Amino acid sequence: MKAVITVTGKDTVGIIAQVATVCAEHHANILDITQSVLSEYFAMIMLTDITSLNIGFSDFADVLAKLGEGKGLVIHVMHEDIFNTMHHI
Repeated sequence: MKAVITVTGKDTVGIIAQVATVCAEHHANILDITQSVLSEYFAMIMLTDITSLNIGFSDFADVLAKLGEGKGLVIHVMHEDIFNTMHHI
């Protein structure tokens, strides 16, 4: 199983490290990552393998959302099933 994590907000030092730390703590393996800084704005898309999560998917999404709130970022976690259904033609 996979999940797509998106992060947007004002650029600050350590965003990738903080998100990666939460992923590691909960056994989500980062498969691919792309990030960009546009002026002072940060945008990232991360593909993770969540097969070995040590907490429920909803709890994992909540932990990342709360991290974002505390840092002035918007962090969304979308299960691959939802992502594929939304983008299926």
